Amino acid sequence: MQKHIGPMLGRLSALALGAVIVASCTSEKITYKSTPSYTTPPAAAGNFVGYADTVKKQTVCGNCHVDKQTDWAATKHANAWADLQASGHAGASCVPCHTVDSRGNAAPDTLVGFLATNDARYKDVQCENCHGAGLDHVTTPTLSNRPLASIAVDTGLANGCGECHTGTHDPFVDEWVQTKGAGHAHLEAHALGNASCTYCHVGQDALAKWGINTNYVEASQDATNPMGITCAVCHDPHGGPNTAQLRYAINVRDTSQNLCMRCHQRNGKPAAPASNYAPMSPEGPVLLGFAGYFPAGYTGPDTIVATHGSTANANLCVTCHMPTMTVNDASGKFVSSYTGHTWAAAPCLNAQGVPTNGDCDISQRSFAACAGSGCHGSPDVARSAWTAVTGRLALLDSALSSQLAQIPSTEFKKTTMNSAIGGKYNLMLAEKPGSEVHNPFLMETLLTTSIKQLQADYGVNPKYNVSLSLQLKDPAATQK
Repeated sequence: MQKHIGPMLGRLSALALGAVIVASCTSEKITYKSTPSYTTPPAAAGNFVGYADTVKKQTVCGNCHVDKQTDWAATKHANAWADLQASGHAGASCVPCHTVDSRGNAAPDTLVGFLATNDARYKDVQCENCHGAGLDHVTTPTLSNRPLASIAVDTGLANGCGECHTGTHDPFVDEWVQTKGAGHAHLEAHALGNASCTYCHVGQDALAKWGINTNYVEASQDATNPMGITCAVCHDPHGGPNTAQLRYAINVRDTSQNLCMRCHQRNGKPAAPASNYAPMSPEGPVLLGFAGYFPAGYTGPDTIVATHGSTANANLCVTCHMPTMTVNDASGKFVSSYTGHTWAAAPCLNAQGVPTNGDCDISQRSFAACAGSGCHGSPDVARSAWTAVTGRLALLDSALSSQLAQIPSTEFKKTTMNSAIGGKYNLMLAEKPGSEVHNPFLMETLLTTSIKQLQADYGVNPKYNVSLSLQLKDPAATQK
């Protein structure tokens, strides 16, 4: 196998030498030398090839897959060995996850790669950590013998990200398995056959929808083996221009380009009849302030942006949903890291103080991220704000609900929009988990205006006394 750069350099050299020949009237012979792109790996390495050049960190695979080599070189994986040595706590147990061996791929759990040879060509986390041994493909490159990586992830699997990104120091997968994204079991049977649902619930469909054409083991198994939203759906294993190797940015306000909002933007507006269109995953439009139904009698702005969705919160969803922290015990001894991959805002804390993905009393939740982000003065201030907001919106929710119960059911079946359908939608939107935090000022506006409009259109009054003047205030809120 030849390196592709050689002939190009030869042509450039020929041009330069041509100028010398003309000037000196001498004869020169240009020769080309073909050199192999790798040296035969040690027998004990198990057919892993590793680096072609350890100084330049040129992988053997990267001699052909130049674009992947370039992207990978900018990732933390490319410096895994040096970072471990500089950490101050490098130990033998750390080595397998910072070198090329059987971790992360389908190779048998035996000594191969660095662990078998101690050869520098196997330092760092390279292509073969995920794809497996590459000697056969390098020797005779064909489609049939290319080693494909898997996107399957779990702490109990013998391959994939979970073999390294787990444990108290790096518990990404331990946290992720607590989420709905870890599987598709929460989907109803009809949803698995519905393309409008599966691209946000099935990993293979999500990658296809996003135009990711890189092949992998499960690419053709979406019907028989639908994966959840695994690591490789959000993160590009080869690297890329976004932070943390994310496929899309987290700090953009365009719902089609924001990683979280690529899926969390469904049904942000109502449609008639009401039975056909309920809010499903409208978090992006709610956060950015343009979700919901504004009735005909409403004269205010139709976009209401509060602090959490403003430019003051640069990372938008991630700021609250992916806080990171180190948990120590009462003596200051390390207990665990937390990477935010439960995706829980204000997460519950277990007996050791480690965040978990579950439901608990407000007193057991951590509001540290709310203060750490600079939005609130302290965790207690954030907790108090949540209590005040949820109390106010709960009153408005009850008031609107009591009105809707008085309206004839035929009004909700009409095919043209009316305030009954819009009011029912706003009620469901306000009751979606998190809406009270994503944008409490939008929620208050939608609920109060719906209450007023139902009074005007149907003559129904709420059974609960509530003030319909806006009560919640946010000095950073903006209106458009």
